[in-house]
Amino acid sequence: MTAKVENEAPKREKKETIVNRLTCATLEGVNARVIEVEATFTKGLPGFSVVGLASSDIQEAKERVKSALLVNDFIFPPLKITVNLSPTDLANKRGSHFDLPLALLVALNKRDIEEEGLFVFGELGLDGRIKSSSLLFPLILSLKEQGLIKRAIVPKEAIVHLTHISGIDFVPVETLSEAISIVERGDFTSKTRQFEYDAKKITVGAANYYYEAQYSSDFREVKGQTVAKRAALIAAAGMHNFFMEGNPGCGKSMIAKRIRDILPPISEKELLSIAKHQFLDGQIPDFKAIRPMRSPHHTATSASIFGGGSGQARIGEVALASKGVLFFDEIPHFSKQILEAMREPLQDQKVHIARVNAKIEYEADIMFVAAQNPCPCGNLLSKTKACRCGDREIKRYQNRLSDPFLDRIDLFVVMQEVGSGDREGVDSAQMHREVLGAFVMQKQRGQKRLNGKLAEHEISTFCLLTEEAAKILDGATQRFGLTHRSIASIKKTARTIADLEKHEKIQKRDILEALSYRRRR
Repeated sequence: MTAKVENEAPKREKKETIVNRLTCATLEGVNARVIEVEATFTKGLPGFSVVGLASSDIQEAKERVKSALLVNDFIFPPLKITVNLSPTDLANKRGSHFDLPLALLVALNKRDIEEEGLFVFGELGLDGRIKSSSLLFPLILSLKEQGLIKRAIVPKEAIVHLTHISGIDFVPVETLSEAISIVERGDFTSKTRQFEYDAKKITVGAANYYYEAQYSSDFREVKGQTVAKRAALIAAAGMHNFFMEGNPGCGKSMIAKRIRDILPPISEKELLSIAKHQFLDGQIPDFKAIRPMRSPHHTATSASIFGGGSGQARIGEVALASKGVLFFDEIPHFSKQILEAMREPLQDQKVHIARVNAKIEYEADIMFVAAQNPCPCGNLLSKTKACRCGDREIKRYQNRLSDPFLDRIDLFVVMQEVGSGDREGVDSAQMHREVLGAFVMQKQRGQKRLNGKLAEHEISTFCLLTEEAAKILDGATQRFGLTHRSIASIKKTARTIADLEKHEKIQKRDILEALSYRRRR
């Protein structure tokens, strides 16, 4: 029998370490990734460290957090504070909006924070004020689109923008002490009111679409050019890619700049997508129901057009023009590399950027508009001026645009010289009314996308031809050797013409007009 040891030392009870967690997020390209911010306080040499592949702006947050807490009479415990950003394998987590969750975890180190599904965002001032950041709107919108967020503590100054995003309970805070008090009480009652758009509205089914009836520049100012204005109307009604060729001064740029005012209405989802890209570009959006228009100069670099750059990739002109118009004036002067790279966004409405550490995809749902002179001097089609270009120069100039690139354009127009007898024609208000009527027809058919952006399987569903129209298209295919892409383009253009004319099916004259806008080889 074993003797009992009377002086056996009592076992020490192991104190359970509290690991508190709050949820934040970071941007990976234009999409948000959820980041769990967790903190522990352990015995050891006092210190404050952040691990988990945090970028420099998050490492700098430690000093802002220290200052803000000390100003609010918080005494740091003599412990080793370790904050981890999970998942740890996601590199380059960035953003000053991590300040507030870091500060709350340190301030509430003796309490259990058990609020699941609560996101916390905010940049700290040295005095404890909570500020907004340009990444906040894109982050929360992306989380909403992924169905990952229902409730969030956010800076009060950001509410003016964030209330555009529906379906989220926002808890606005101005100071760190206010945020600490809210988390301690567990009172996450939203006190914000949903934003209402101040714009004209069209309702189709259960969906609302917004537009502005403001015409800063009017199509009435474009004298003559009846065919070009008709083509511009068709292009706007279906968001088709549109190409104009003509002598200098004939009105190409005038028409391109006026297209924006007659574009179709815009949904709330599209409005938010436009605002998201503007925030990512450092702009403050006005949330007006106006589609964007971008017109980069031909000297622009590939990175400025498509996005990219060293380190963190930025969006370019193509993404900023998404849901609106991208205009290339004097298109042959753009680099060959840019013109060929445009084939991807014109076909797929997306831009892919590959980097060593990441592959980023941007939305690029654009209406592409281009203009060019017929030759380097511009006088090839003139009846009054002599062309100074040789045949080789003209051929080299025109060959800068490849057939695969041009095959992605739906409407081509050769414009006439302006004559003294040219008169004013239809105005922008009338053209916009026709676009609105065509838009309603497209939505009533159940189309999620407008005619110019229909996918291959949608064309056979929505672009129905009468027997006579089908025979004409078959004949044109055999006579002109049309490619599969060209046939799809003609059907989509004819569908828009039919919508403008209130035809349920594509008629003979609709298909004939669509064929008239094909490129002459």
